[in-house]
Amino acid sequence: MTTKKSEEQTCETDVVVIGSGIGGLCCGALLAHYGLQVVVCESHALLGGAAHGFERDGHHFDSGPSLYSGMSYSPSPNPLRQVLDAIGEDITWANYDTWGCRLPEGDFDTTVGADQFCEVLQRLRGKKAVAEWRELQRIMKPLASAAVALPTAAVRFDWGALLTVAPFAPDLLKHSLNTIKLTGPFSNVIDGVITDPFARNWLEMLCFLLSGLPASGTSTAEVAFMFADWYRPGVQLDYPMGGSAALVEALVRGITKHGSEVKRNAHVAIINTQDAQATGVTLKSGEVISARQAVVSNASVWDTLKLVPAGKLPNNFVQKREATPHCDSFMHLHLGIESAGLPEDLACHYIVVNDWDKGITAEQNLILISIPSVLDPSLAPDGKHTIHVYTPGNEPYELWQGLKRGSAEYAAQKEARAEVMWQALERVIPDIRDRTTLALTGTPLTHQRFLRRDRGSYGPAIQAGKALFPGPKTPIKGLLCCGDSTFPGVGLPAVAASGMIAAHSLVPVRQHQQVIKSVISKHW
Repeated sequence: MTTKKSEEQTCETDVVVIGSGIGGLCCGALLAHYGLQVVVCESHALLGGAAHGFERDGHHFDSGPSLYSGMSYSPSPNPLRQVLDAIGEDITWANYDTWGCRLPEGDFDTTVGADQFCEVLQRLRGKKAVAEWRELQRIMKPLASAAVALPTAAVRFDWGALLTVAPFAPDLLKHSLNTIKLTGPFSNVIDGVITDPFARNWLEMLCFLLSGLPASGTSTAEVAFMFADWYRPGVQLDYPMGGSAALVEALVRGITKHGSEVKRNAHVAIINTQDAQATGVTLKSGEVISARQAVVSNASVWDTLKLVPAGKLPNNFVQKREATPHCDSFMHLHLGIESAGLPEDLACHYIVVNDWDKGITAEQNLILISIPSVLDPSLAPDGKHTIHVYTPGNEPYELWQGLKRGSAEYAAQKEARAEVMWQALERVIPDIRDRTTLALTGTPLTHQRFLRRDRGSYGPAIQAGKALFPGPKTPIKGLLCCGDSTFPGVGLPAVAASGMIAAHSLVPVRQHQQVIKSVISKHW
């Protein structure tokens, strides 16, 4: 437990974690597992950052992530699964393999797995497209093996990595040439291999969903990791029963069961430093939380800089971090609808693309639909479904900048910019507007307000081959970072990996090795 030091709203702990996003919770849960005292400070009333869940009128909604894989089995290459295994927590997972597509080529269902997608290619494009895809599979097989040769659970950012990585060195050496290829953009792999327009567009779409960038900016490692998971024999996708909130609760249990603390409505105003070392944080309430060992920021790269007092970081470091490019933001629809008369084979997820020619990153061109109550009826009242529709990282913040929340202008803009999501949903449920009993619309300003995200951004747009993600270290001793600003990819595996790396950079090598041995090595 944290210990009170004085009557001046001050307490002391080993590590303060700023933000309860999945990266921060993974970091905090691992540190608590290793025996450190941790306080996680979350400015929102709800925990989980972009992955938090919320309830309205009996409908339980996911605020962000809705697609999971590699979570219902162990050992798994998914870093988030590795964290749950390490801290001894889990939840119930529903499995499925089919998702719906509403594309310029037509409406159809597809499944994960390489063979079934070849059937789609054969039907839509013919033998040449299938042959190209098979060749890509051949090329990706060794790259996929290289991508998972080193489990993220073994990585740390100090000299101790020589010991924690050592058990995997033989496999890494075997894949050394392919490991180099993983750092480049995925476009380097598909150029000259995939010429079929549909297959090329499909891969561009997958890259955008993985990283918020097209193939030319997405690292080959991210796609290779996906190939290793999505195209393995017998693959299934996963969904957390209880929604993303259940996953957040499991990570919170990993923290609190060891006596550490997760504080809600605890907005960090400043990161305290002394003699070029992080010493804790001061909350907006005035409470001071001293950190004996470290402060870990799960805030974005831009928002972390705002928390450090002026002059405490080198100017060149600040300028470089401030110049990190942003991905665009989101639009969201959270709906409660009447379910009577809907098809029994309604899928959990649908992908809608309006026009390939515009480019997959074009604003409002790609829309995702999640109907999780198909898998978990408890997420909706009897006779209802819970639906989440969103434009994933393709809503420009500039369209909203300067608008006042609650104003008539803001309301009109919300209605206009939400229309593309209604139209996408009508391709799945034609009478959706008549069925809707609850409708909530989220905007980039919603992201900015509730997630404390600069410009409501989906994350950093750091392009593979042009720049590297910075990792956890900063020039201030004892100040580390985790989250999507530090590790490639903006999805759950990436942020979980960032939390693991930050945590393992703070614990003795011997403790780190024990988790590797018990959770990873014997299965790898």
